[in-house]
Amino acid sequence: MMETAEEAGGSASKEEPQETREEMLSRHRQEIAKLHNKEMNLKKAAAKGSKAEQKAKKKQVEEEISRLQTQLKAKHDGELAAMGHKTSDSADKDNLDILVKAIAGVNVVAHGDLAKPSKGTRRRERRAQEEAAREQRIQEEQSNMISDRMIENEKLEKKLEPLGLTINEIKPDGHCLYRAVENQLSLNLGSTSPYSFQELRKMAANYMRNHASDFLPFFLSESKIEVDSDSSLLERFEKYCEEVESTAAWGGQLELGALTHCLKKHIVIYSGSFPDVEMGKEFKSEKGSGVSNTSIMLSYHRHAYGLGEHYNSVVPITMC
Repeated sequence: MMETAEEAGGSASKEEPQETREEMLSRHRQEIAKLHNKEMNLKKAAAKGSKAEQKAKKKQVEEEISRLQTQLKAKHDGELAAMGHKTSDSADKDNLDILVKAIAGVNVVAHGDLAKPSKGTRRRERRAQEEAAREQRIQEEQSNMISDRMIENEKLEKKLEPLGLTINEIKPDGHCLYRAVENQLSLNLGSTSPYSFQELRKMAANYMRNHASDFLPFFLSESKIEVDSDSSLLERFEKYCEEVESTAAWGGQLELGALTHCLKKHIVIYSGSFPDVEMGKEFKSEKGSGVSNTSIMLSYHRHAYGLGEHYNSVVPITMC
């Protein structure tokens, strides 16, 4: 199980020393995503076996993940430091100015040798200042992403474990909500889902169109848009429904509400960042009623990939 962060997240080739700063930042993001996938695989492997074995494996995996994260962060910090970037929050203004000038292509000289910069130079420095600030934000997000994700995952795991549940990873391609529902339907039926994720998209879009008055207040609130008239609001809502139907637009509460009624299913969304959410309680199976209607169980992740909200399928541990 023991391996280095470079093995888990990849590393730059020693034969390519001319890697640019932007290439390095892009590689860092890819390595963080790759490490996350490695973490999930380790956790899945640890969930197999008896409870005693799972408990022993879980501790070992947590230590391994912590070690890999520490190594990868140290590796990234070292590479950035080699390019003259200080990752410390206390980085002083002089170093940031040097970084800005380097991005702008301005020679860095001693203070006594400075000449009055030209308009072109000042313009380049201004653009470089914006670029440096952007890159600094990226680095801060990267350094925080691992810890935020770990905290969220730990809270979610503690919530699911006593229920005998775990996460079934869904591809983060914009269709994750619909793929997760498709996965749940196939598990509930013990066979292939009667609807593909594309068909679930169309169902949700059509339901919202046909019940626009129920969804418009929430659409207006979530979109935070300003409209001149009811007709322009309806036009914006129709455009939104078209995106739900035919693009990889991420789904959320509106689409879940529509799917609840389309499928006549009780849906539970577990989260490590927010309180759990239940939708379609009227479709929930009642004990002793003789009616069986298995709930759809999903998990909501705010810090999974740094790309926006993500949904996974929640399944019994015995199925993994």
